[in-house]
Parts: sequence; C-alpha cells; structure tokens
Amino acid sequence: MTLPAPRPRRAPVRLTALLLLALLGSGCTSTGTGPGYYWQSVSGHLHLMNAARPVQDWIDDPATPPALRQKLELARRMRAFAVTELALPDNASYHRYADLGRRAAVYNVVAAPALSLKLHNWCFPVVGCVGYRGYFDETAARAFAATLPDTLEVLVYPVPAYSTLGWMNWAGGDPLLNTFIGYPEGELARMVFHELAHQVVYARDDTAFNESFATAVERLGGARWLAREAGATAQAEYAAFDARRRAFRALTRSVRQRLEAVYNDDALDDAQKQARKAEVMAAFHEEYRGLRQTWDGFAGYDPWVARANNAAFAAQGAYDDWVPAFEALFEQQGQDFPAFYDAVRQIAKQPRAQRQEALRALAPRASARP
Repeated sequence: MTLPAPRPRRAPVRLTALLLLALLGSGCTSTGTGPGYYWQSVSGHLHLMNAARPVQDWIDDPATPPALRQKLELARRMRAFAVTELALPDNASYHRYADLGRRAAVYNVVAAPALSLKLHNWCFPVVGCVGYRGYFDETAARAFAATLPDTLEVLVYPVPAYSTLGWMNWAGGDPLLNTFIGYPEGELARMVFHELAHQVVYARDDTAFNESFATAVERLGGARWLAREAGATAQAEYAAFDARRRAFRALTRSVRQRLEAVYNDDALDDAQKQARKAEVMAAFHEEYRGLRQTWDGFAGYDPWVARANNAAFAAQGAYDDWVPAFEALFEQQGQDFPAFYDAVRQIAKQPRAQRQEALRALAPRASARP
C-alpha cells in the first residue's frame, strides 16, 4: 500500500463534514428535498463503518504494510494523548481504521453570492443550519452543485475526515481513514484532535463557531504533541510545513478583508464592485505567485488558488475567524483544557448575537466575519 501524499489542510480548505447533516437531514441532489440525499448519506456512512476494523487487528495482520502499521501505532499514541493531555473524550472514536479506496471521506459543496463572503446555508433537523452540504460520491456532489443558481459561486472539494459529534460511538465511533493516515506526524495529530473537539462542544446554526473552536483545539493540542512527543525530524518537518501554511493563511486573510471592503462599500454599485473584485483577485494571484517562489518548488496550494472564489474564501474564513478569540480564552483559563472547554460551553449556550460579542471581547482585533 502506498500512503497518500500529504495535502495542505487550511488551503485548500479542509472543512470538516458533520455527518449528522446527512443522517438527520433530508433532500436530494436535484431539488434539495426528498429521500435521495438521505439515502446516499446513510448508505455511505454504513459502508465506511463496515470497512472499519480495530486498529490492533490491522497492526497484528501480517498483510498490513509496514508504513501503515507504523502510522496506526502512532495514531494510537495520539488517541491516548488526546485523553490524558488534552482532556478530549475517551470513547470509541479513532480506535478503528478503514481503507475507503478513495481520496476523500466525503465531498463538500459550498456556495456564496457573487458579492458576499457569507456562506449559503442548508438547514436540517437536529444540527440546524450549516454552510456546506456533504456527499460520499463526488459525482453526486458535482451534480448537486450544478443545480445551484447562477447567482452563487460554488466550490466542490474533498474532505479527508468528518465528525459524527460522538453520536455514533455506540456503533464503533468515527474511524481513522486512509484519507489522512498518511499525513506528516504533526498534521495527523492535529486532524485527530480537531475531529475529537467536535464531540466536546457544538453550537447549533453556527459553522464558524464550531470550526474555529475545533481549529483552536487542533493548534493548541498539536503544539503540545510536537513539544512533548515528537522527535526532532517530525518537529522540523512540521515547522517547514506550518511556515508555508501560515504565510498562505496570512495572504488569504488579507484577500478576504479586501473583498469584504469592496462588498460592503455602499458608494459602489454592483458593476463597480465586480470591477474592484476582479482587481483584488488579480492581485491575489500575483501575490501568490511571488509567495510560491519562496517555497522551493512546493505547489500544494496551486489547485485551491486556481479555483478560488467567494465560496472558497468564505469557507476558509469559517475555520480561521474566531480562532484568536478561542486561543485568548485558553490563556484566560490558565491553559487548562477542561476549564477551557467549560468556558466554551458557556459561550455556546448564549444566543448567537451574544456569543459573537463574547468572542469579539476576547479578541477584539480578530477579523471575525461569521
């Protein structure tokens, strides 16, 4: 078995697909209502669960490739670390592994208006409204995307992992997957910690809150793992990877701010906004080319840049916007994870407007745009 090549996880955006969006929702790929979407969701998840076997079985199996066995042993250590050092849930999730035979767990569809960075929402029972729609089959995702109105800019992208919010732990929990097991050590740790964080706190109808919280946990937990458990090689590999990611994130954050300034300028009519938008996007591509030249041949963000539109920038913002606030709250709680989670739960209970004000108060300079 050849382990999959590592993929950048913040851009292209690695949006977490919450499976309950599928399991408890309804809809079809053509109209947005009906049984088709529900059926593909249930059958897709059942296939994933049936493919999963206990990690120990894979490790003991002589047919398991050595590289995969090593990664599974590493992931098992990370799972234990998540409980003992990060106070993340000690349950059935990530004690099994599945090879799906494809590059992604699901494919997400996101959309945004031509002159806005506000994600289009789809609403479902129980989980409420979320800014994406997940499909287990890429063809079905693209078919649904093709039905969306021309007034929306649309993006379909692969998602390596998703969370069932802990609701499926009775059936074996969320498994490790071939879609991300080959990531470098630091990225693998962050992935596991991010998905487990979704089982700690979930705020209905607030994708930016949920994803920014999980991103904060993955960053904080990943840093702790690298400092305490990783060797010098893994630390150096991660440092190089993260330096590129931070530079790219800074660039795209700047572009989001420039686009928002254009879209919110009441002195411009729509035609003028479109012209200014084109200028911002042209500058983005030029700035990216300059940044890429400093990366010694690394081209991992090229596909994201080639497809970048309002939907892509808006989806990325859901993962970044509130992270400074959550990191500030972690410091406020004395870098104590249980206390941090309790504080986040209290904020999550507040009405959306009060929740946002609480986060702004924690990090007033954060460019939050929920």
